[in-house]
Amino acid sequence: MPNTPPIRVLLVDDHEMVRQGLGIFLNSSRNIQVVGQAQNGLEAIARIQENPPDVILMDLIMPELDGVEATRRIKALYPDIEIIALTSYIDEAKVVDALAAGVAGYVMKDVKPAELVRAISAAAQGEMYLSPVAARLLAKRVSPAKTPEPAPEVLTERELDVVRLVARGLSNQDIARDLNISTKTVKTHISAILQKLNLTSRTQAALYALRRNLVPLND
Repeated sequence: MPNTPPIRVLLVDDHEMVRQGLGIFLNSSRNIQVVGQAQNGLEAIARIQENPPDVILMDLIMPELDGVEATRRIKALYPDIEIIALTSYIDEAKVVDALAAGVAGYVMKDVKPAELVRAISAAAQGEMYLSPVAARLLAKRVSPAKTPEPAPEVLTERELDVVRLVARGLSNQDIARDLNISTKTVKTHISAILQKLNLTSRTQAALYALRRNLVPLND
């Protein structure tokens, strides 16, 4: 059976020490390969043209072109590239803007190494990853929905179980293992959740669960 190719990662941060530290750690992971670094959004776009990654770790606050606008431009040009926002603190406006721009996850810079690898792996599979720390902070600070939302009662008990785990940042495989169901069934539940709640992404489903206090803050 052939080996799975490593996930190609681009690091974008205006602090060289952060990039170097992340690069050393990620390159030591068997399933990840750092294929480039950039210190701002403009450099990131140039690096993508030279050597396209599968996943980008994107700082949000940078000179020249910040992470939010860089994400917006990159997703317009390269929709298949997944982007994870990597930041030192939660800023409500930046969070909302980054999610709207198309990030596939939101992770704090003090994240544990194993969790960062999970976030990258989830993004590479087209799944959203929201770190538990970021989820708790977002639950406290994220803005209420601008339009009326369906009540959680529209979801079945199993769908509620699934959306809670999505909000905790679990991948489809992790959810399947926790609930003792198949990944195909997880995908079916997520599709039903999005349809019932009039949502378009896992990220939106996670934020719904947080706004509705479906996920305990001390979990």
